[in-house]
Parts: sequence; structure tokens; C-alpha cells
Amino acid sequence: MTVWPQSLSVLVSVLTRLPGIGRRSAERIALFLVQSQPELAQQLAEAIQQARRQVQPCSQCGALTEISPCVLCTDPRRDASLLCVVERATDVLSIEKSGSYQGRYHVLGGRLSPLEGVEVQDLRIAELEQRLQSEPIREVILALGTDVEGEATCHYLARRLARPGLRITRIAHGLPAGTGLEYADELTLGHALQGRREMT
Repeated sequence: MTVWPQSLSVLVSVLTRLPGIGRRSAERIALFLVQSQPELAQQLAEAIQQARRQVQPCSQCGALTEISPCVLCTDPRRDASLLCVVERATDVLSIEKSGSYQGRYHVLGGRLSPLEGVEVQDLRIAELEQRLQSEPIREVILALGTDVEGEATCHYLARRLARPGLRITRIAHGLPAGTGLEYADELTLGHALQGRREMT
């Protein structure tokens, strides 16, 4: 049986709490850090602490930022009539990486899930309604997940936000690029068929 020094065991234990890092990966990272130059560990610790201190949710949209309101909310080149509603702040980063959207965002902070104790008042829905009153929004794009909770949240929002002059849309669902039909489940295939469009 391998005997790990106590401090190394603690480091491995903390690293396993990070998303996507299992026990083996945590051990490799921990061993690398304790055997690397002391400056690297110091830089890593300082970078983590600085990011934790400075990164905060935007007061307007809820995206991650160091200044509030964030650059996405204050950029005059972005289309203020489009508002993309997402579940988490990390979803904003994913959509921005695609480079295909130039509107504004609103982070709900979760999705309706009565089984997990997440109710309407736990989400940033009231703030969303306030934005609809104070900003020139003509279309709300619901970009939530396709699981049961995501679908239920989208249906609830579509009913609650419905008003004259406001278009409420849902992002299309379909097959991931580079895969075949044999890898898709029935729900994904169904969404792909319903969301089909003309080829011109």
C-alpha cells in the first residue's frame, strides 16, 4: 500500500472535488505540483485567489465579469433587441465561443426543478421581466437544455413572458456535427426532424 504524505493526500482530495478530475488525474496533478518549481505553485495559488476575488456575476445579465455591468451589456455594437436566456453563466461563454450570436444575455441561475427544491422565486425571472420593460427587446431566445427540467422551464417562461410585440423562440435541437444517425437517441432525432429547414 502506498503511503502518501498527509499534505499530498489533502491536495489530492481537494483536486478530486473539481469537475472532470478523477482520483488518478488528481494524483498526477498533485505530484506534478509538489515536484515543480516553487514559483509555479505560487503563481497558481495567486491566480486562483485573484480570480476568486475579482470575478463576479454581472449586475445586469448575470454573466461572469470583473466589471459590472459587463462588456457584453455595455457594447453598443451588440443587438439590444435580442436577449438570449441561458441557465448558467458558463453557457454564455459557450455561446460566445460559437461566434454566431451578437445580442445580449440573461442568466437565469438554474432551471425549475421541484424535486431539487428549485422554484420560480429561486431563479432570476423577476429580473428578466424588469429587463423586458426597460430595454428595447423584441425577441427572447430560450437557450436551455433539452432535459425534462429545461423543457419545463422553457414552457413556463414562454407562457409567463408572452406579450404583444415580443417574439419568444427556442434554440433548435439536432444532431451534433460529425456524427451519424446511429449515435443519436430518439428524442434528438425527433427534435432534428421538427427543426428541419429548407436547403437553398
